[in-house]
Amino acid sequence: MHKPPLHDLSRRERQIMDILYRQGRATAAEVHQHLPDRPSYSAVRAMLRVLEEKGHARHEEQGLRYVYLPTVTREKATRSAIRHLLDTFFNGSAEHAVAALLDVSAGELGPEKLDRLAQLIEQARKEGR
Repeated sequence: MHKPPLHDLSRRERQIMDILYRQGRATAAEVHQHLPDRPSYSAVRAMLRVLEEKGHARHEEQGLRYVYLPTVTREKATRSAIRHLLDTFFNGSAEHAVAALLDVSAGELGPEKLDRLAQLIEQARKEGR
């Protein structure tokens, strides 16, 4: 089954996936506990089933409980979200995105962080990325 990208999920589905990524694994009760503006517990269980049907989550049985896990690694989901962000807001340009991040974060970046960013840029240059 082809799964839609995470950015195609509803707000609630994304919130649930965020919880699963943060926790690594969680029961429906744990997901329910961490959700803002909590829907009913049965609604959380229904959304977890939908996320399973869409291929974003799976469950393992632990005794009488289901424990839910994301099916895609956090790294792969992050790359997909970054790609969507680049395409949506920066016309696919990493340069424009980095410039915007630097503009927004300028006051927060001390010399050590700027040096680290310069190292990452140099490493990318050497690797031909």
